[in-house]
Amino acid sequence: MPTDGTDVKVYTVGPDYAHAEARKSPALDGKVERDKEGKEVRYPVILTNTEKLIARKVCLAFKQTVCGFDLLRANGKSYVCDVNGFSFVKNSMKYYDDCAKILGNMILRELAPQMHIPWSMPFQLDDPPIVPTTFGKMMELRCVIAVIRHGDRTPKQKMKMEVKHPKFFELFEHYGGFKDGHIKLKKPKQLQEILDISRFLLSEIEHKSDPEVEENKAKLEQLKSVLEMYGHFSGINRKVQLKYQPKGRPRHSSSDEDYPREPSLVLILKWGGELTPAGRVQAEELGRVFRCMYPGGQEDDDRQWNKGVFKGEYAGTRGLGLLRLHSTFRHDLIRHDLKIYASDEGRVQMTAAAVAKGLLALEGELTPILVQMVKSANTNGLLDNDCDSSKYQNMVKQRLHEAFRVDHDFTEEDYEKLNPTHARSIRNALQFITNPVKTCQHVYEIIQELIKLIKCRADESKTQGHLYHGETWELMLRRWAKLEKDFKLKNGKFDISKIPDVYDCIKYDLQHNQHTLQSPHAEELYLYAKALADVVIPQEYGLTLQEKLTIGLGICTPLLKKIRADLHRNIDPAADETESVNRLNPQYSHGVSSPGRHVRTRLYFTSESHIHSLLTVLRYGGLLDEGKDEQWHRAMEYVNAVTELNYMT
Repeated sequence: MPTDGTDVKVYTVGPDYAHAEARKSPALDGKVERDKEGKEVRYPVILTNTEKLIARKVCLAFKQTVCGFDLLRANGKSYVCDVNGFSFVKNSMKYYDDCAKILGNMILRELAPQMHIPWSMPFQLDDPPIVPTTFGKMMELRCVIAVIRHGDRTPKQKMKMEVKHPKFFELFEHYGGFKDGHIKLKKPKQLQEILDISRFLLSEIEHKSDPEVEENKAKLEQLKSVLEMYGHFSGINRKVQLKYQPKGRPRHSSSDEDYPREPSLVLILKWGGELTPAGRVQAEELGRVFRCMYPGGQEDDDRQWNKGVFKGEYAGTRGLGLLRLHSTFRHDLIRHDLKIYASDEGRVQMTAAAVAKGLLALEGELTPILVQMVKSANTNGLLDNDCDSSKYQNMVKQRLHEAFRVDHDFTEEDYEKLNPTHARSIRNALQFITNPVKTCQHVYEIIQELIKLIKCRADESKTQGHLYHGETWELMLRRWAKLEKDFKLKNGKFDISKIPDVYDCIKYDLQHNQHTLQSPHAEELYLYAKALADVVIPQEYGLTLQEKLTIGLGICTPLLKKIRADLHRNIDPAADETESVNRLNPQYSHGVSSPGRHVRTRLYFTSESHIHSLLTVLRYGGLLDEGKDEQWHRAMEYVNAVTELNYMT
């Protein structure tokens, strides 16, 4: 039978609970995947509603409370191929907790009447999920929707160079570049080919064996060192683009025109922007905290809190409510309907996988969690941008940049022009900046001081500590030197579009490298760069209310429609059938207090642009009247004061 290459192992504890994990099917290549300790590698998996019903039937038919069995998934259906009987999951603390709880309750329920043991009825599986609200009322939780920015990442970087060597042209032709005029290379094999060419050309330059090599040596060295980072390739964090120029790069002076212009390629190397180890920890922690919003499994909460057992830990008994909600079911009552979506950027997908790991207390590496748990939001255009909004954004950026090139203290007129919606966070930042040109000059001078310090530290680096995440001193120096070169133009003006990059870099180095760098000016640079970024970043999404709404809707309309559909389905389950939902046979729903009721969770992971746009539309789209709704007024006051939509927002 052709399967999807995985076997699903299901473990029941009574008819209403099932834990599932998958393994690579040995039938694929005859090999069993094992970890360092020799144990078979297992991956997390979510059972469909039909599979949960199968688990119930197997448990009851074999009269085996603790029962393991194997499922095969083929052609959209699931088949039981082996029932093993009494068996437990290996190495899952969450399963051990659940199993102990369920078996303990079963035993106490049987023994309590005969042996006069005081025993209170635990949280029942078909109790509605009741939670306290802001106003103190108890209400049933039906739906949780979150749109979340990715976690802490390395600075995004880019380098351009003109290349003319035949080896680059051969590679360009090999991957069909002449058809569209450009190619993107992300796969390890492709990146290895670029690395081999750069090594070859550098050795030619070194030995002067080929005088025809025209490529820039410094840029070739940077290309080589970036591709050699981490000792292995991953398409998630590096990519190379090649663009064909039939007449070479444009000339900058009339005297250049005297020489014949030969075809060339522009090589664009992009790297960085990947989730850091700290970002993974943040995302997992958010997943654990996120559980606390869900009811159930809270019997011991008050006692635990009063004793101070938690001590800042979020994943105590309180968090188990969601875990049990997710693994338990009762006849037709599938208690937790969870779907996780992520855009196709590597940092966003890995954030989604890390949150899923923390949320559901999963074991193991992030990649298999990503494959099993996270759906791509790009297949249905959910996180696509509208081209018209990009044009609109460019016009807004132009006006913003002109306003920042005026060499005088901001006046009330400037405040009105730059902040017509009167956001408190932006006004505070403008008051801190005072004179934009002088502030940019001050930032530029601190960057120059920082570069001198990095050069010093690089010379001492043989005896000193290492930089974060495998970055070399050479790469750090180039990162800042490029910013210095790009930030101040040859005409003496500042490129305002580089402010987010300056802020990005200093925030990263202050958080991860300050203990090694020990710069006395790092915090000062951070303060000034943050003040500039607090105006430039949000205002690039529109200055006036109308601009903000136009740009915001252009970016996040598909996402807004999906969120609205998610909410409507709680009122009318048939309102939107775009997602596949397996409804079970009604004959199994006898005795259930609210058949078909469940908590629907939808998590959308995306980048900064969608977070800004969504918040803009919610703030200015007339959803609620601030004058009449006190809670909404407080929320808007809070958002008004928020300076930055940082990682994990």
